Amino acid sequence: MTVEAPYGAWESSITTEMLTAGVVGLSEPRLDGDDVYWLEARPAEAGRVVLVRLSGVGPPVDVTPAPFNVRTRVHEYGGGAYAVERSTVVFSNFADDRVYRLSPGHRASVAITPAGPMRYADLVLDHARRRVLAIREDHTDPADVVNTLVALDLDGDNDGGGTVLVAGADFISSPALAGDGRSLAWVTWDHPAMPWDATTLWLAELDDSGAPTGARRVAGAASESAVQPHFRGGRLHLISDRTGWWNLAARGDDGALEQLAAGDHDFADPQWVFGLSDYAFLGDGRILVRWYSAGIATLGVLDAAGTLAPVELDLVSCEHLRTHGDTAVFVAGFAGRPTAIVRLRTDTGVSEVLRQATDRPIDPGDISRAAPLQWNNADGETVYGFFYSPTNAAVQAPADELPPLLVVSHGGPTSSTDPSLRLELQYWTSRGFAVLDVNYGGSTGYGRAYRERLKGRWGIVDVEDCTSGARHLVDHGLVDGARLAIRGRSAGGYTTLAALAFRDDFAVGASHFGVGDLAALARDTHKFESRYLDGLVGPYPAAEQTYIDRSPVHHAAQMHCALILLQGLDDRVVPPNQAQEMADAVRANGSPVALVMFPGEGHGFRQAANIVRAIEAELYFYGRVFGFEPAGRLEPVPIDNL
Repeated sequence: MTVEAPYGAWESSITTEMLTAGVVGLSEPRLDGDDVYWLEARPAEAGRVVLVRLSGVGPPVDVTPAPFNVRTRVHEYGGGAYAVERSTVVFSNFADDRVYRLSPGHRASVAITPAGPMRYADLVLDHARRRVLAIREDHTDPADVVNTLVALDLDGDNDGGGTVLVAGADFISSPALAGDGRSLAWVTWDHPAMPWDATTLWLAELDDSGAPTGARRVAGAASESAVQPHFRGGRLHLISDRTGWWNLAARGDDGALEQLAAGDHDFADPQWVFGLSDYAFLGDGRILVRWYSAGIATLGVLDAAGTLAPVELDLVSCEHLRTHGDTAVFVAGFAGRPTAIVRLRTDTGVSEVLRQATDRPIDPGDISRAAPLQWNNADGETVYGFFYSPTNAAVQAPADELPPLLVVSHGGPTSSTDPSLRLELQYWTSRGFAVLDVNYGGSTGYGRAYRERLKGRWGIVDVEDCTSGARHLVDHGLVDGARLAIRGRSAGGYTTLAALAFRDDFAVGASHFGVGDLAALARDTHKFESRYLDGLVGPYPAAEQTYIDRSPVHHAAQMHCALILLQGLDDRVVPPNQAQEMADAVRANGSPVALVMFPGEGHGFRQAANIVRAIEAELYFYGRVFGFEPAGRLEPVPIDNL
């Protein structure tokens, strides 16, 4: 039996409590022999990230007890915060930025770096030399942050912060050690490039002291992103987009690069974080790879003849591939069930779920599955996204009503979205919202040319692609053109604000820690992104007028729609003053506005109570603006001008 209720007012089995209670974020699985390790981000523990191990047939156990938080702040986004080999674990602790060692047979973690202004990421164990290779970010002078590749004595206290092996570049990442320990590869890039724009991949021999000698460039150029070096034996492999797509390649005996898996597919993700691993070697000589087609991932095996054979799994996203022999582990996303750590026996094809992001039962009748969607923008270019229809097994809408549409603009902006099950998105569809999740021009997974559509045109291309997608759905009679909303986080928050300031398609928007003032972002942000806007907007301050022209905060007078802003007070990527200034400007314009600040939160909400408050505040705001009464009890949000 179903009941009738207006769109947006549906009672749903997917509650805000389900978004946090018993839910964990899963990342960076590793294999150490038969043991499987991974990281769990736990909202119920104030966002603490815990290293977990699964051995044999017993249950998973926590390796790092409270209060340890296995995160690093290098580049602010972190990644590569731990390494494990032969049961020895090293990890970075978020609270003090120190690296700790946890060895077999020892319960206590021992700090091997001093407290101070240095941060570490991309940890690699070099057991033969009893050391750890790491990217070090030195904040001794906050105005001149220095990145180097260092070696840390595994058994010492490293009072000086480690021995510098590689220096001189603005950024360094991805140290890779050959199996015989005689060669080392790494990646560098310099301002104003980002790692998906232009990198250099280096190769060197290691002398008797373990120092690199004879370093030479083996890949990368001003218009080439070469990433993820790994060795099989002494042969170097990497992913390069010199073909226009991130394809897998290997270095031949003559030094030339041989394409192993080519074609119009991206085999890599953009390096926002350290520790990415989008391919891995199998014991029988084949390579486990992941590639994208129209924004959907496929996992497959590449043989010596260059043949790609898909693995028969129903996943739609896949990352952090790691192998040992013919066993693989990875994080897999699925269309109809939660994201999970999966172990795959590639010799038999047998897979098993080791840990799900949530074990809470979800009514299949309340799950809206993504429909891949393509449309043309005003320039006639193809745009990609995923459309989710309102879905709820217990409720139906009046026959004469069309649903409100919620357009989602992903962060980055050099990033992408995929159709894997996300309970936060299902929270909306199960309440009667249609959702369009947009991979606007500039998104990854569609080749370098698509990625570079946004160059110099951030705030133009992304806004056009989101609004044209909404209008496409209106024109096809799928959504209510008078009830269009847009939401986004970080860079997606900027797209949201720009769409509201420069277009009149949307009646309401929600910015989660979004950018309102581009010039302020260029002046105030951290080193990693401090020149990012050179490519997206133009060099600052030379292009200052362009920054003003595209900053929503300077154009609030023409914003005649409703806006809610949700912002962490400890955000170092997008400082909270940007949300305050945007709210002040909209308030002065007389448009409806709400500002909700979250103490103790940075760039992204990690605490369970704040995650719940943010999404319920957004639903409450939409209800007030669109004139429906949301189901359940929601804490009111102060709204000005409404």
